[in-house]
Amino acid sequence: MAAPPRWRAPATVALVAALTLLSAAVCRAQAPLLPALPQSWTSDQPEQVVLTLRVLIGLAVLSLAPALLMTLTSFTRIIIILSFLRSALGTGQTPPNAVLVGLALFLTLFVMRPSLDAINRQSVQPYLAGEIGYPDALARGAAPLRAFMLRQTRERDLALFYEIAGLPRPRARDDVLFNVLMPAFVISELKSAFQIGFVLFLPFLVIDLAVASALMSMGMLMVPPVMISLPLKILLFVMVDGWYLVTRSVVLSFA
Repeated sequence: MAAPPRWRAPATVALVAALTLLSAAVCRAQAPLLPALPQSWTSDQPEQVVLTLRVLIGLAVLSLAPALLMTLTSFTRIIIILSFLRSALGTGQTPPNAVLVGLALFLTLFVMRPSLDAINRQSVQPYLAGEIGYPDALARGAAPLRAFMLRQTRERDLALFYEIAGLPRPRARDDVLFNVLMPAFVISELKSAFQIGFVLFLPFLVIDLAVASALMSMGMLMVPPVMISLPLKILLFVMVDGWYLVTRSVVLSFA
């Protein structure tokens, strides 16, 4: 059995590089990293003005990297499911937000690994080696991400935004416009997250109803049902190895 190919860059590096490719082109080696702003837009050196604009636009677009990470990857579905799980358990702020976001981020890197490998292999490494230019690197880097988003997007959501925009529907999924694909992907992820969250709520809701009915039948109206149901829900979640089941279901939902 052949050994699996090694990454040329870690997944996090590939993700940062892919998001960076969505910004302005990188300056040439002999150019200063942050060129000084020209005193006048009618400078005698138009190349300096263009370079400065490219750097400023690149920094502005790069500031959108967190939003791109949250909306164009599996992060949205994962973090919403984990939030539903915490609400269903009724544990308040346990696990804390930092833990849920960290877990969601690592699961996102795991789910997006095939796409990140493809971006690194087809776009990042050839661009860093000088084999392709920035436009080709951008097109090649967007292709794996686009394929992932298309697999997770419902046709009904795509049709919705084509209808709103008044655009003719594409003949093939590969012809879908990226500006239409992005909002359609987000609402598809929201629907999937809420569906899984509803399923997670059901067993804990049954426990809450059973505890409340038992307390009412015994006349213990002054006892808050959450005092009895919370330990039972935690015990059930631990006994069935809930984190294993939830993580497995979330990851396999992207298959």
